Order: sequence, then C-alpha cells, then structure tokens
Amino acid sequence: MGCILCDVTHETLDAAAEVLPAEAIDAIERAATSAHRHEELFSERAANIKQSAVRDVFDISMRPGLVSLAGGSPYLQSLPLERLGQTAAKIIAEQGMTALQYGGGQGTEELRTQICEVMAAEGILDAKPENVVITAGSQSAQDVATKVFCNPGDVVLVEDPTYVGALNTFEAYQVQVATVPMDADGIIPDLLEAKIAALQTAGKTIKFLYTIPSFNNPSGITLSTERRQQVVDICRNGNILVLEDNPYGLLRFDGKPLIPLRANNADDVIYMGSFSKIFAPGLRIGWALVPAHLQRRYYLASEAVTLCPPTLNQMLVSAYLRDYDWRGQIETYRGLYQERCNAMLAALDEYMPPGLSWTRPEGGFFVWVTLPEGVDTYPLLKKAIDAGVVFIPGAAFTHSDEPSNKIRLAFSAVPPESIREGVRRLAPVLLEAIAAR
Repeated sequence: MGCILCDVTHETLDAAAEVLPAEAIDAIERAATSAHRHEELFSERAANIKQSAVRDVFDISMRPGLVSLAGGSPYLQSLPLERLGQTAAKIIAEQGMTALQYGGGQGTEELRTQICEVMAAEGILDAKPENVVITAGSQSAQDVATKVFCNPGDVVLVEDPTYVGALNTFEAYQVQVATVPMDADGIIPDLLEAKIAALQTAGKTIKFLYTIPSFNNPSGITLSTERRQQVVDICRNGNILVLEDNPYGLLRFDGKPLIPLRANNADDVIYMGSFSKIFAPGLRIGWALVPAHLQRRYYLASEAVTLCPPTLNQMLVSAYLRDYDWRGQIETYRGLYQERCNAMLAALDEYMPPGLSWTRPEGGFFVWVTLPEGVDTYPLLKKAIDAGVVFIPGAAFTHSDEPSNKIRLAFSAVPPESIREGVRRLAPVLLEAIAAR
C-alpha cells in the first residue's frame, strides 16, 4: 500500500506545492533523490513500515478553507472540558506522586475493573480485571497481538476493506494478509470457510481473523447478529483466534449495541476496546481482554513495549468513569453522530451523480462510497483538494495494489451544514471522473 502524499508528489511536485509548504517539498525531493549510508542498517521489517495514508491526508486537511470528510475523529466539543481540566489539575495536585510516577505494566486495577463495567454495557458480562491489559489505544493492542502470535510468513485474515492501521501493522511484522469479502451483513461465512480451507490446503499457517464487527472502518458495515457466532465457530474449527476490534460498538445510533463476538466465546476471542471514540483519543488509553490461558504472554509482550501505560492518563479516565455521566456522554455522541450521518446521506442523495452507491451505517463514523468500475479514486484526491474538500481514497484500506473505485467519507467531526457543503464540492469531481473513465 503506497503513501498518498508520496504518490501525489511523484506525479508532480508542482501540484503538491499547492497543498504543502516549501520545506515539505524540499524534504520530499531530498528523500526521493538521495540515500544515506545508514539505510543499509535497516532491518527487513523496517522496509515494510509505511506512513499511514490516513495520516498524510489528515495533515493536508488542516489547510484553511477545506471541508475535511477525511478524519474519523470524535466531536470533543461536546465534552465538559473545563471540568475535566479541573479534574486533571486535582489529580496532579493531590496524587501527583502516583500520577507522575511509573505504574504497573498491566494498568491500574481500578481502571481494569471499570473497563469490565464498560464492556458489560455491550454485553460482555464475564470479564475479569486480571485478564484486561491496558494499552496505548487499540492500535497498540493489535500490534502486541501480531507480535505475540505471528511469525514472518504467517497469515492473518481480514475483512475487505479494513482498518489501514491494522494493515500497516501486519506489513511491518511481515505477515501475509488474506482478505475475506463482505456484503451488507458483514463477513460472508461461506467465503470465510472456503478461504481458510484453501489456505490450509496450501500449507499456510493462519493465526487469527482480524475483524471490526460493528461499523467497520472504513465501510460502516456491521456484522449481523445471525453471522457473529458462525464466524467464531468457523475460526474455532480451524484453530484460528479471533481478534475483535470494537471501538465503535457503543456508538450504535439506536442505543442498542450488538453483542460482541467475545461475549459467548471467552477462550477464542481477544477483544480490543478503546476510549478514543467514547471519550478522548489524545489520552491513548485502550485495552485488550485476553483469554486467561493467553494473558501472561500477551501482558509481558505489552510491557516490553510500553513498560507501563501512562498513569496520569489512566487516573483521568478512571475519574471520568467514576465521577462523570459517561453513559450520558455516549448518548450525546450517538445523537450527534446520527444527525451528522443523516446529513451526509441526505447530501449524497441530493448531489451525487448517477452510478454511485454508498453504505447506510447504523452507527460509527463512516460512509463508504462506491464509484463505477474503472474509476480510480486515488488521483481524485488532488482535484478534490482544489475543489475545497478532502476524503480518503479506498486504496488505503485494502491490501491489494490494484486501483480502488471507493472513497471513505467521515461525518463524526463535521457539523451538518459543512458536511452538505463538502459533499456539494465533491460531486463535480466525481462526475468528471466518471465521464472521463
């Protein structure tokens, strides 16, 4: 998977100059034309580490005047920020010797206990604090899982499309990625079973299925209730773990989250959660609920990377869960995001040219738009920026090097009127691409 910024600038530095400052252009030119002697010291693994395409576009989207439909960020303005500032100050003033010191590698017992209560709100009722490992967001949790279970050349299964951060992790660990198609109800069980059988017949070792079952990033698709246990059973039969990444599960618009895969499968699912979408991403606090027989290896691997999760941040999250109406805040988020999702769907209905289709999510942050076959959305990014709007091309979310006719639009951080304007600006760009294909 390539770097959006690099691909655009390699086509034409003049075009990039309209988006980026001169210093950035100079750095790109130097990187493209020179090689330092230290490059021979890089490991093979380092060659697989790429900058996130989402990060590239996120940086570009800071340009004034652009409507960014790119970043999947929560709407933090709805938080009680002044009161949270007072809480943070009180923690430091009264418990600073603890808050600013090293902590335990697994995370504080208080927060691990509270996390079990958060998971219970979704339907995981048997979680124990001793099986919870606090991580630096769920990104760190899936990185640790890949390190613990995967050797170079092993296979992991993923939905198609899937989270770009997971793809970057798998590439860095030299893991082979095998995709499983989805329809409107998520992973297709028959195709999952067939993929596993084909890979195992070919002598491949499959370690886990990585899935975002609720409001998949980027597609917004949710794995149906009817398929959830089927998916776990198929993987169990193949001795394949399930790595369930569920940062959006509580953000179902109707307030009735689907039961996670982990709820009835304690031995076969590693559940990853995060406060990034239901509280604040800047705190970088997530967790993994690990089967008891796997917990020690997983915990030790996590500790080897971070030594300990940030104590101050954990204490602030604990105070938030203890002293604030966090359930009420999630209700506020649900209402905000439903309004914005509806605004995006209405704008797509109004402005998009014929021949396009898009998902209609029931929660989360994203809508996945499909253009006609033959349209490559990657080169359209520059034209969209010129038109005053930013999106993420679909190629970022697939392991394939083939062109993609998809785009991801994020509605979570953008007011409804700006969403409508952004879609209005984007429509002519897509219409021109369709006409020229």
